[in-house]
Order: sequence, then C-alpha cells, then structure tokens
Amino acid sequence: MALGLYCWRARAVASSPVAARIERGALVLALCAHGFALRAAIFPGGEMRFGFSVALSLTVWLAICFYWVETLYTRLDGLRAIVLPAGALASILTVCFPGNHVLSDSNIASPVFRIHFIIAMLAYSLFMLAALHAMLMAMAARHLHHARFSRALANLPPLLTMEALLFRLIGAAFVLLTLTLITGIAFTESLFGTAFRLEHKTIFATISWLLFGVLLVGRYLRGWRGRVALRWTLAGFIALMLAYVGSRFVIEVLLYR
Repeated sequence: MALGLYCWRARAVASSPVAARIERGALVLALCAHGFALRAAIFPGGEMRFGFSVALSLTVWLAICFYWVETLYTRLDGLRAIVLPAGALASILTVCFPGNHVLSDSNIASPVFRIHFIIAMLAYSLFMLAALHAMLMAMAARHLHHARFSRALANLPPLLTMEALLFRLIGAAFVLLTLTLITGIAFTESLFGTAFRLEHKTIFATISWLLFGVLLVGRYLRGWRGRVALRWTLAGFIALMLAYVGSRFVIEVLLYR
C-alpha cells in the first residue's frame, strides 16, 4: 500500500487547492502504511531487530515526515520527485533484506540507549533531507544557468530562500548529531565501563560531525554556498550513512553475518 501511494503521489501534480489537499492526504496515508510496516519489521514478536535495511527505511520515513511538515509552509514540488521515489524503495527494502541483527534486552532496557537511538534517527533523517535539498538546489541552479525550467522547478522558492532553509536543516541536524555522539559515549561507558571504543560507526560518525562542523564554520566565516556547500553536505551525509547503515550492509549482505 505504501509503495503504491508513494508512486502515485510522486506522479501527481496539484492543479487546485482541493487537489493539493488530496495529495497531502495521500502522503499521510503512505506514511502511515510505511510506519506500520516499519513497526512490524523492527519488533517482530517481542524482540527488536535493527539491521541496515530497517535503519535506512526508518531514516527515509522520518525524512519524508519532515518533508511533509515543510510542505505546509513552503512549496517544494521539485523535492517531491526525489523524496517520494526514495520512500517507495524504502517501503519494500525490509522485505528484500529482512536482516537478523537483534538488539539485546539490556540495550533496549537502557534509558540512555533509547535517548541515543531517538536522537540518532532524527539526526540521520534531517541530514538526509538536507542532502536531498542540496541536490535539488544544484539541479535548479543548473537549469537556471541554461534557462530551462520544468514546472516543478519553476514553482520552487528562490534559491536564496532554499539555501537559508538548507543551512537551518544542517544546523539543527548538527546539534542532534552532537547529542548523538555524547549519548553514544555515555551509553558505551555505562555498558562497557569505558567512554571510547574504536568502531566503524564511531569513526564515520565523528568524520561526519567534523565535515558538517567545517561546513557551518565556512558558511559563517567565508559565506560558503553553491557547489562548495553541496560537496561538503554530500560528503558529510555519505560519511554518516557509512557509520551504521554502511557497516551493517557489509556485515549482513556482503559477509552474510
């Protein structure tokens, strides 16, 4: 159901306020169907499974939830063509790659882990939405340079407005990523008695934090924008995806563990 609604919503073009409300309602239904499917995948009978496919699907789902909220205030038709196909793929990802990574009861019962998990997922999803925003801005700038605009891109806000929105997203996500690292250290210390463990996810999350930190400093001091901001945004997002999703993909799909 979620797959069909995402695909229909991606093709639909609102021609009136009524049609726009119908499309937003269809997106809500798609998000609800996707959310129920995620709940069944994460909690299949008393245990919590969180492999790479569930993590990626949940990240996309949250990003689309943020996108839906954005559409209440800003017209972002062009972003729909990127976000909704991603949602359609994510809705079936857990079926193709169910995974077998079960989190221990001690992890689930820990309040620190729960806080860490929620903050991390919010940070991941905001950074994903920021990366999609950056790609849409690059497309719009290229079409503007060549004086070619599709209907969706023509309905976008001015590039300066989108740029301000992009950096608001990155700033909020950077705060959440900082809290993710702090709560991750606290959880590791409570579980293993040490505040630092050299793991792939820790290394890549720290690299991502540094990249986005440099981007925000460069924006504030040097006025970074355009292609420079796009490159740093995508580099930071890729590093963040490698932190958990990438490592779990290697373990579950390539190494079959």
